[in-house]
Amino acid sequence: MPFCLIWEKVALGPGRNSRWVDQSKFPGQQNTSKEKDGHAHTQRQRARHAPRLAWATVAATQHEEQCHRKAGENGEKSKAYKVGHKLDYLLNLKRKFYLVTAAALFFAVLGIYLGFWQLGRASEKEAMHVAMQAQASQSPLDAVGLTQLVNLADGLYRPVRVAGTWESAHTVFLDNRQMDGKVGFFVLTPLRLQTSGQVVLVQRGWVGRNFEIRDRVPAVQTPPGLVWVDGQIAPPPSKLYEPGVPGLGLIRQNLDIDRFRSESGLALADFTIRQSGLASDGLRRDWPVVALGVEKHYGYAFQWFALAALILGLYLWFQFFRPPTARFQETQSHVPPPSL
Repeated sequence: MPFCLIWEKVALGPGRNSRWVDQSKFPGQQNTSKEKDGHAHTQRQRARHAPRLAWATVAATQHEEQCHRKAGENGEKSKAYKVGHKLDYLLNLKRKFYLVTAAALFFAVLGIYLGFWQLGRASEKEAMHVAMQAQASQSPLDAVGLTQLVNLADGLYRPVRVAGTWESAHTVFLDNRQMDGKVGFFVLTPLRLQTSGQVVLVQRGWVGRNFEIRDRVPAVQTPPGLVWVDGQIAPPPSKLYEPGVPGLGLIRQNLDIDRFRSESGLALADFTIRQSGLASDGLRRDWPVVALGVEKHYGYAFQWFALAALILGLYLWFQFFRPPTARFQETQSHVPPPSL
């Protein structure tokens, strides 16, 4: 910056010399210089920022035009997307209707079929019960009638009265058998018929067991010589769960007639005689009544029919009888536009 140097005689006191003084150091001159410098700096900053401001204005204008153009394109895409989505939705709605209809019909028909099947099972057991009562009302068979019995089903539960001798050496105690809620043994002994010589396995009755000494069998009287046995023809005792190899010996869990026939060497018949009458020989004969479970089948049939009715009811409600506002809201559901 320009400045002037003047030579002034400054009286600084005796013995002091004169000196050069810079005029720009004066306060008035300093303020003037600052104002000039600030004005020049402002002009230079304006000159530099003017092109930038113009470029920013042009860029903002171009960006606004691009946004308007993009918004128009997105609007067209949104309209096309909504139209296409509505068509797809209608097609999917029709497919959904067919699929739901097929599933509802399939499970409803299945429930009706299973209900009638349970009714058929109940009818079969009712017929069996009637046949059992009819068989039990017939006159007792003797030894000759037993030998003429060809089919077990023809004589099942029919009364018998036979004479014979016990094969006491082949008596078997079936374990874990109940009578009146108590656990004990079913005692089975082969009986050799007097007239025909045929051997029939007789379910003689039930006896309690010793739970402290589990391998001890209770005392059962087996009369020697000729005995008379009253009872009815019955299938072999039901089999219980038995892990591992079936046991042999005096105490067993189950008894298979074919295997016992080979084991004992006796020509056993394919059926057994369930001895009836009062307790004797230390054995009880309060045999349980055969439970056919007819009521259970009727209950199952009702459940299957109710399930089929429920499926059909829900199908008709949601497909046809539902309030119109719910179906309108479903078909006119909001479809969000595609993201930018």
